[in-house]
Order: sequence, then C-alpha cells, then structure tokens
Amino acid sequence: MEKENITKEYTNGEITIVWKASKCIHSGNCVKGSPDVFQPKTKPWVKPNASPTEQIIKTIDTCPSGALSYYYNDGREG
Repeated sequence: MEKENITKEYTNGEITIVWKASKCIHSGNCVKGSPDVFQPKTKPWVKPNASPTEQIIKTIDTCPSGALSYYYNDGREG
C-alpha cells in the first residue's frame, strides 16, 4: 500500500485518533506533546491508552499538517 493511501485509526474507547500518512510532514509536535502516546519507533506507533484523552486532544490540535485528527466515539462534537 502506498503512503498516500494509508489511514490508520487508534481508539482508547472515548476517542478515536486518525492518522493520514499522506498529510504527515513529520513536524514532531505529536511526539514532543505526548511522547507516551506517539512513539514512532514502535509498532503500533500510537498508544491511545497511555495518556488522558484531554492531553491527547491538546497534542492533536498542534498538528500543523492535519495528519492527526480525532473524533469522539459517542458521536459528540470535539
């Protein structure tokens, strides 16, 4: 599968983190903001249960490319 077509989802039960590889510019904001959650040298590289949901959301909101996003699993708006 080509990088452009890769979209992965990771959930902690409350939110689902969405990563779109083709948008990623490797700014490192995710790793700097939540190194316990975003670990690019491991598989899977996103550990959604390693940090509180609020912290994960704050980190995702710093992604400059939009490669990382999230949605609430219960359908509410974020």
